[in-house]
Amino acid sequence: MVRVPNLTRAESISALRNPLAFIAGRWTPTPRTVQRAALAALVMAVAIVVTGGAVRLTGSGLGCPTWPKCTEESLTTTGEMGLHGVIEFGNRMLTYVLCAAVGWAIIAARAAKPGRRDLTRLGWTQFWLVMGNAVLGGIVVLVGLNPYTVASHFLLSTALIAVATVMWQRTREGQAPPRPLVGPAVVQLVRVLTAATVVLIAVGTVVTGAGPHAGDSSDVERMPLDWETVSKVHAVFAWIVVTLAFALWFVLKAVDAPRGPLHRTRDLFLILLAQGAIGYVQYFTDLPEVLVGAHMFGSCLVWIGVLRVCLSLRERPGAPAGVPEPAKDEVLEGAAAR
Repeated sequence: MVRVPNLTRAESISALRNPLAFIAGRWTPTPRTVQRAALAALVMAVAIVVTGGAVRLTGSGLGCPTWPKCTEESLTTTGEMGLHGVIEFGNRMLTYVLCAAVGWAIIAARAAKPGRRDLTRLGWTQFWLVMGNAVLGGIVVLVGLNPYTVASHFLLSTALIAVATVMWQRTREGQAPPRPLVGPAVVQLVRVLTAATVVLIAVGTVVTGAGPHAGDSSDVERMPLDWETVSKVHAVFAWIVVTLAFALWFVLKAVDAPRGPLHRTRDLFLILLAQGAIGYVQYFTDLPEVLVGAHMFGSCLVWIGVLRVCLSLRERPGAPAGVPEPAKDEVLEGAAAR
């Protein structure tokens, strides 16, 4: 067994004042650990979106009719509330799992050697987004699933996924300034693709807010828009994003771009095709709950795919998190040897 060292009074006080610094002084995670921690936070960010969709699609949005308690008298669900209460309360409890994953990512980033303030900042940004979305989720319940608050809830989760994706990517990079791998024209095309994707996701929340899946069996307010018209607008933006992705892939092939951007664009294009197929099938089959849930999951994958394309356009030389940078003398000796 590994002997646990005794703590002095000063060390105990230091641990209470700054537990992250205390952990960082006694533990150095491997690069793989830092990467896995960041990936776990990303996976949980997607999972909370999917389970939130399950709450809505099963009509369990008001399974716990109040917040922060489940009922006026009980903090947890009761037997009288049935399956809907269990589903809604389970989704609330999953927020704690998400917090744990984000906390692990923060601790791993803080303890990495050499220190990575960029990773730590991204981790704390995720934490505050989770806290903000938890409060917003409570507001969604208190206002009876108002569709505008539901849309905001989803968009804030999308922002969380964006930060988690960037952190995951940064754990595999160094801290040197970014070095572009493609020309300005390609970067501009990717910016247009990203903007179109943001609009696509935003219009998707309007489709949800005007559509028939209100999230509860009671009479829930819907956005005063024609659902089919909004769906057609959503489809138009989907085709714009697909066209831009294909154009980007064609341009990257034409300029003989590095494999990173080319492969990420290929992956995005395949995700978009699958997502489009699910979207059309659900539209022509009267929105079955299973396909709507799959479409929400696909929306997360599309957003991650676009972000990975953006991040693949540059590289940051140097050692990833948890790998010490070589000393200057070692670099000079290695260059002389070559």
